[in-house]
Amino acid sequence: MRSDPEFSCVSMKSDWSMGPPTNFKSGDTRPDPGSVDQMRSDPEFSCVSMKSDASMGPPTNFKSGDTRPNPGYEVLRTFKSNLRKKFECLCEGTSDERNPTLLNEIYTELYITESESGEISNEHEVRQIETQSRRTATEDTPIKCNDIFKALPAQDKPIRSVLTKGVAGIGKTVSVQKFILDWAEGKENQDVQLIFPLPFREINLLKNQTLSLLHLLHLFFPETKELEISSGEYKVLFIFDGLDECRVSLDFHSSVRLCDVSESASVDVMLTNLMKGNLLPSALIWITSRPAAADLIPSECVDRVTEVRGFTDKQKEEYFSKRISDESLANRIISHLKSSRSLYIMCHIPVFCWISATVLERMLSEAESEGEIPKTLTQMYTHFLIIQTNIKHQKDYEKKVKNDEDMIFKLAKLSFEQLVKGNLIFYDEDLRECGIDVAEASVYSGLCTQIFREEFGLYQGKVYCFVHLSIQEHLAALYAHISITNNKRNVFNKARKISELHQRAVDESLRSKNGHLDLFLRFLLGLSLESNQNLLGGLMTQTVRSSHSNEKTVEYIKKKISSTRSPEKSINLFHCLNELVVSCSFCVVDIRRRAEGV
Repeated sequence: MRSDPEFSCVSMKSDWSMGPPTNFKSGDTRPDPGSVDQMRSDPEFSCVSMKSDASMGPPTNFKSGDTRPNPGYEVLRTFKSNLRKKFECLCEGTSDERNPTLLNEIYTELYITESESGEISNEHEVRQIETQSRRTATEDTPIKCNDIFKALPAQDKPIRSVLTKGVAGIGKTVSVQKFILDWAEGKENQDVQLIFPLPFREINLLKNQTLSLLHLLHLFFPETKELEISSGEYKVLFIFDGLDECRVSLDFHSSVRLCDVSESASVDVMLTNLMKGNLLPSALIWITSRPAAADLIPSECVDRVTEVRGFTDKQKEEYFSKRISDESLANRIISHLKSSRSLYIMCHIPVFCWISATVLERMLSEAESEGEIPKTLTQMYTHFLIIQTNIKHQKDYEKKVKNDEDMIFKLAKLSFEQLVKGNLIFYDEDLRECGIDVAEASVYSGLCTQIFREEFGLYQGKVYCFVHLSIQEHLAALYAHISITNNKRNVFNKARKISELHQRAVDESLRSKNGHLDLFLRFLLGLSLESNQNLLGGLMTQTVRSSHSNEKTVEYIKKKISSTRSPEKSINLFHCLNELVVSCSFCVVDIRRRAEGV
């Protein structure tokens, strides 16, 4: 039995992870005695009356006068109780200021749709949000999170496997968390006896190992050793969260067939056979992923594709009304966001709403607040970075981290190098390659968890991530900008002029098939403004007066807009001009025409 993990701020992340699991050092798989004592002292599960008969487990055995409960029933009850404790709360704040909030008290049903075509999109997430903002609700089939395995009236085939896609921070993880919590509390999906949440970021830690499915489950869930999972007695659901974070090579064309849950195999063979239905064919499979990685799963292995669309316009306002207790202030924030189309579109992402609320609540509530209220993405994210790093003034920070600016620069370097590779999750070796001391990173992540996080997985292995992909993209752009201004180094080539860096970045963005550098480009151009550089203070050894360089960049972007055939790429270039605070009145008609053609 594992001890209760600390809650991470899953509401703010594109994906969740398990908490600290049992320590298996030296092959010791015994449960921690302390956790057992704590489990015994916990009150009994209180939602029995809400359960259906299917969830109650095997009945009491009355043979030969034996009235003792079936041991399997006790295991199932304990298993549910453990998952309920793990997923019943969200936690906001830094690691030593944890304020757990009950998920059931703040959860708002997200807009989830079923994709009739099942097509996988490989375009950048911001492009998809902008496309979605122009679609009407009547074009899609809405579906409740708890109903994703239930066939629609016109569908006869039972649904075994579901792929849920959605951009980073859109709410996939919270949806999964609510699904598990409702099940553990006996409210929904009680025909399922066991739910196994297996995040890819933890599976990555086992990628070079050979083990059986049973062994894998016993590592994650030691209490299940007493259950005969392979017997078909239990209906099982596997949840693989964060396919985009997977570093295991999934080869669905491999001829290796695995059908025995007790037979050892490589992790990739085990996963692909489970998803194909060769291994535990009766098990349900739920995979979540960012859109760009969703096509890693062949369509024949997926019975239903759903998409988490995030907040509707009405839900955006509901969010800020709940998040900001001062009604007048909440209304001012909403009005300000509506005044900027690019900011309001981004509010489809719950995490961006949180970032905006964090920045605007402080700036609009302070009568003597200095600086212009953010109107562009770059301004918003730069203010957010400043607010979060100012935590050093509230704590005994400088004794723990000697050079805050140096640490942020190293994190920015990590952001850029991993963004180019397409990685959102990092491990110790990734940090070392960027000159980041693992111990120092641990201290920094503990003090500033709303930017950079350290999490514990199997064998106490650590993984790191930024709260949201857009924060990584902002820091990556910051690294590129500081490299050219402070060190005269272009991250793309040997050129040393900022205008040449901008032009190369524009070319790289246009060359990208899935637009993974689109938001990076917006931030990079926005950071060239002197007003944004002034905000960064100590990070910039010198402020570059780049008005002449920006004029060259603007002209270059206008030429690219005229010659680019892709409407999505053209629209992103218009947003780039907005970051440079350039009036786009010269092409209002053209942008409308292109937008309608997307």
